[in-house]
Amino acid sequence: MKRIAVLGPIPRDHIVTHQGDLIQKWGCVTHPVIALSVMAGKDIEIIPVSHLRTVDMDNVHEVFKGYSGISQKHITCKNDQGDIISLRFKDMNNRMERQTGFMDPIVAEDVKDLLDCSVFVFIPISDYEISLETLKYLKKKSKGTIIFDAHGNTTACLVTGERQRKFWIDRDQWLPYIDVLKMNLEEAHASWFKKEYETRDYAKDDDVIDMEDLRAFAKHCLDRGVKCVYITVDSRGCLVFYKDKKKYKEEMVPAVKVENVVDTTGCGDSFAGGLGFGLLIKPGDYVSAARYGNTLGALRTQGKTFAVFKSLEETNKIIQQAYF
Repeated sequence: MKRIAVLGPIPRDHIVTHQGDLIQKWGCVTHPVIALSVMAGKDIEIIPVSHLRTVDMDNVHEVFKGYSGISQKHITCKNDQGDIISLRFKDMNNRMERQTGFMDPIVAEDVKDLLDCSVFVFIPISDYEISLETLKYLKKKSKGTIIFDAHGNTTACLVTGERQRKFWIDRDQWLPYIDVLKMNLEEAHASWFKKEYETRDYAKDDDVIDMEDLRAFAKHCLDRGVKCVYITVDSRGCLVFYKDKKKYKEEMVPAVKVENVVDTTGCGDSFAGGLGFGLLIKPGDYVSAARYGNTLGALRTQGKTFAVFKSLEETNKIIQQAYF
């Protein structure tokens, strides 16, 4: 049985949606883990790796109870630290964030028994949650594919609890240890920076990064060991950059259309889980993996609970209708 590890926080989320609804739930790692369980839990082993507050352990275990294929042995509370997040959406894609609890980082010790996993999906939401040494350790000791979401490394938590976008200044120290890099446009903007800025550059309100810069950024990553770069472009879909026989390739994988967006929390995490599943069953097929990513991300928007996720048969049917 193939194993896939999903590594990151399980925050206690307080969410006000763009429609004004209040939702309280467990976030981040829970979304892809449960999506993968519903889709293929009888055929694969899904291993969430996270640190929690002691008081939250029983509740989180209850969340995963009843879902097949999930091993909870690597959810721990040794240091009694875990994330607590408040999110208030201004619209479907933009939100204000505040953090009042903080998970201690996932280190090499946490993954020493997981070296036989075929895929590792890292989905940090803040820049302290994953140690670079953990990626170095896996790259040296494991043959598993390392998928890394840039959301964490482009997000800082201030002493006021406010969460702000930051430049990923030490990006090139991480790239050689990442096989698949995933991000959105805002995170791409924070990952591709100039040598020097004028004061007026910081006065701009937008986070626009044009296609020329996206291609340059992707090429930079691919030249430093990354095998594929995924950049999600909101409701349009996902750009896929990779090499094929040393030639740079670029493909746009359109989004799976949805009629009514209820809650976008966890869409990026679900997308990353879809990538992990796609590359688990078809290693190296980056376009096929993007279709699974888009589908799980689209399903995540359709409700406030984990009931939005579908079986593998139903998921494949959605993919077939959307892309073929």
